[in-house]
Formats: sequence, C-alpha cells, structure tokens
Amino acid sequence: MVYIVSWDEFVDRSVQLFKADPESTRYVVKYRHCDGKLVLKVTDNKECLKFKTDQAQEARKMEKLNNIFFTLMARGPDVDLSEVNGKEQMETQSVKKGSGRKQ
Repeated sequence: MVYIVSWDEFVDRSVQLFKADPESTRYVVKYRHCDGKLVLKVTDNKECLKFKTDQAQEARKMEKLNNIFFTLMARGPDVDLSEVNGKEQMETQSVKKGSGRKQ
C-alpha cells in the first residue's frame, strides 16, 4: 500500500476504482487525534489507495470526497459528477427567504 501524495490524483483514482466495481469498493476514514493525522483509504480488495495528511485544509477536502461517494452510491456509477457540490454551495442553496414567522 503506497500513499498517494496528490489530493487530485487520489480523488480521480478513487472514483475510477469505485466506478469499476461499486459492489466491493470500500471507503475508510481514520483520524488519530494524538498525532493529528487523517488517513483516507479506498479499496476493492485488489487495489488499495491511501492518502495521509496532517493539514486542516486537506480535512475539509474530505467532505467533498464524501459528497462524491454519496452521490455515486445513491445515483449509480454513471452519474455526472460535475453537479456534486461542496458544503458551502449546498448551504447557499438551502437558505430560504421569507419563511420565518411574521411578527
């Protein structure tokens, strides 16, 4: 198991791995608070992809990867991933004006 250094390469290869065999692909997140390290692992029992970081900014990118995997699992591996949004975009879409109680 070799750690992938580039975040973009890890995401691309993880999505390809999931699309190739969605039934047996697993996504594991491990965080060690004492070390401040976050390890992400995607495997299908044949190939294992790992990404390790100790940067808080990289941990925020993990949420985007979660959204990608949730979309792939819910809609199927043939879904267009360009419409997958991050948290900040989803929050702006869910804000409703004028839905409060009138005083």
